[in-house]
Amino acid sequence: MESLYKIASYICQRYKAEFGECISEMKLHKLLYFMQRESIIRFGEPPFEDRFEAWRYGPVIPVVREMYASNILNENTDISLEKKYNELFDYVFKTYAVKDARSLSRLTHGEVSWINARKNLSPSQNGKNQISIQDIEKDAYRIKVKRLVKELVK
Repeated sequence: MESLYKIASYICQRYKAEFGECISEMKLHKLLYFMQRESIIRFGEPPFEDRFEAWRYGPVIPVVREMYASNILNENTDISLEKKYNELFDYVFKTYAVKDARSLSRLTHGEVSWINARKNLSPSQNGKNQISIQDIEKDAYRIKVKRLVKELVK
């Protein structure tokens, strides 16, 4: 497992390099979520241990909120991290980083993991319910099957 700090720092730095601006906190959380789901699809495991909470606009990792607010997500890129997850980072950036934060929020609202964690919460509540890694694995499996079917249809 990797350090969440290193992964979040990498995303922040790469986003600034590719888009010429700092990533919003909301978008950072969404890219971390999609990176985790994509890592489960590709490697069978999440890249970091930290868990998301199901806030009203989508998955949030509270410690990332603290790091973002403190403006400390600026560690230099770890070559081994970049090498290990290069295809994963490339996919997440190509597929999700180009979308605005609200669109990414809507995508996460369709995930079983977020829906299950939001049970018994009103739409306006942030809530502190953790998103189950088993439910993220279910979402990953669903996406993996969807991709396989799409490839077979080609």
